[in-house]
Amino acid sequence: MTMTFKEIKESEVIMTELMLPSHSNFNGKIHGGYVLSLLDQIAFACASKHSRAYCVTASVDTVDFLRPIEIGELVTMKASVNYVGRSSMVIGIRVEAENIQSGEIKHCNSSTFTMVAKDSDGKSLPVPGLILKTDNDIRRFAKSLKRIAMKRNRKQEFHDTDFISEEYLHIQELENVKIER
Repeated sequence: MTMTFKEIKESEVIMTELMLPSHSNFNGKIHGGYVLSLLDQIAFACASKHSRAYCVTASVDTVDFLRPIEIGELVTMKASVNYVGRSSMVIGIRVEAENIQSGEIKHCNSSTFTMVAKDSDGKSLPVPGLILKTDNDIRRFAKSLKRIAMKRNRKQEFHDTDFISEEYLHIQELENVKIER
C-alpha cells in the first residue's frame, strides 16, 4: 500500500453564517449549543475533505467559548487538520464574529475535534498523512500530540478512581459532600 500525504491547506474549510434571532437566547447571545452544531459540521467537512471518506466525531476535545456572539454578527469558522493518526484526524477550528456595521472582528471560540474516517461498513479507514510546511503547522501538530497524551492520562486517572473505597472517603472532609452508605 502506498502512503499518501496532503498539505494542510488542501483540506482547509471556511464557513460563514449570519447569526439570526432564532439562534439566540433571551439575552441576545447565540446559544453555545448552536455554535457546537456548526463546529461539528465544519469538523466533518474538513475531515471528509482530507480523507475523501465519510467521517464521524470521535470526541470533542476542547471547546473554549472566549467571547459571546451577538445577533446580526457574521460568524466565520476556519478549520484545518492539525494531526493525523492511522484513521483519526484532529481538526482545529477558529471562530470569529464580525460586527457588520463597524467591521470589528473578534475571536470568539477555539475548538479541537477528533474525527475518524469510516468505510460503508463502519470500519475505520486509513487517512493520508500530513505535509507540515510552516512553523504554525508544526506548532499545531506538536500541540495535538500533547493534547492526545493529556487525554490518555486523564482517561487513566478517571478510570483509577472509578470505584468507592475507604481511600476516597476523605473527600467528605475536604469537599462539600456527604457520603452515606
